[in-house]
Amino acid sequence: MVSLPAQTAMPVADWFDPHAAMRDPYPQFARLRELGPVVFAPSVNRVLLTTHAAVSEAEQHPECFSSHSRQNPTMVRALGGRPMLRKDDPEHAAERSAINPTLRPKTIKSVWSPKFADNVLTWLDHLVEVGPDEADLNRDFAAPVASQNLIDLVGFPDDVDVESMRRWSTSYIAGIGNILDEPQIWKWAEESQTEVDAILDRLIPRLRKSPDASITSHLIEVGLPDNVVRANVHLTISGGMNEPQHMITNLVWALSEHPDQRSAVLGGETGWDSAFEETVRWQSPIGMIPREVIADTEVCGVPIESGTDVGLLLASANRDADMFTDADVYDVSRNARGHLGFGSGVHMCAGRWAAKNAIASCALPELYRRLPELTVDRERETRWNGWVFRGISALPVTW
Repeated sequence: MVSLPAQTAMPVADWFDPHAAMRDPYPQFARLRELGPVVFAPSVNRVLLTTHAAVSEAEQHPECFSSHSRQNPTMVRALGGRPMLRKDDPEHAAERSAINPTLRPKTIKSVWSPKFADNVLTWLDHLVEVGPDEADLNRDFAAPVASQNLIDLVGFPDDVDVESMRRWSTSYIAGIGNILDEPQIWKWAEESQTEVDAILDRLIPRLRKSPDASITSHLIEVGLPDNVVRANVHLTISGGMNEPQHMITNLVWALSEHPDQRSAVLGGETGWDSAFEETVRWQSPIGMIPREVIADTEVCGVPIESGTDVGLLLASANRDADMFTDADVYDVSRNARGHLGFGSGVHMCAGRWAAKNAIASCALPELYRRLPELTVDRERETRWNGWVFRGISALPVTW
């Protein structure tokens, strides 16, 4: 692994603190961008690409920036196998094409959107029952809605409860982001693998006989090996709940912090789709994705040697003032097109249309239709966590 930047032109951020970044990474991201588009951070022992131009350039050149990284084993260990997101084409393309039919906009609208809408109504009733003095939007609405949507998408049986799915997803995400190698996090991820594999032991034979519209079924139908099916189901569980869950809470929090923006959305001046895209840009659920340089190259004129461990800072790129005017400002009327919140290139998130439909078409409009006065309860503590993956772990709300 790289211990010092091999290129003397590469600045070193010896002050970068991943523990402080867990609380709020954006001030440090701004400092990194000031240093340059390519920066070495000793505390995480990797080269960080900090700007929109740098991240985009790397994503467009998978022949140099490989997802099949020997130096970034956290996802493989957390999920118990190498999923498509840690493979390059043609392997990646073969596995990605298997799930694309499930996640195309037309299929989302016709098959999944009605299920998403039903799930929203169920858990909105629960949120109202908890009441305005005790409700936590993450615990009582966002997490269970995202969890049940995911249970449906992967085709898990009805006896799988939302709390189990939430726990599995949380442990996988913690493992994927466990660059500090904390043993307890590995223990949680391994326990989740065991539980999910036990479900797949029953589910895979049934789906071979009776296919359905689920992601798991489509992975099986194209003839992928059992271990590949399992690795990609684990992958879907990790990201398939994390991003939608955090986008529900992030959006409500952002609108509560910006009453003028809230009025524009609820008054119909700005659509939910625009609010969704701007929130993904401004508070990115995916903060960093790893790559390994497999051929000597350069990014924004900075040489990077083969074998270098690289982190693409999506969240930092999304606050780059060279790409977005007043990039630190939350503005739902902005055209946020070009943000990197779902990645870009061949590895752009396959579930982006499902997430957008579930949130911008189903969850948020119905939430505010039922509770138009919904806002953050400032008498109780809001908690954020993470920088590799980032979101709200507690969002007390009232109405």
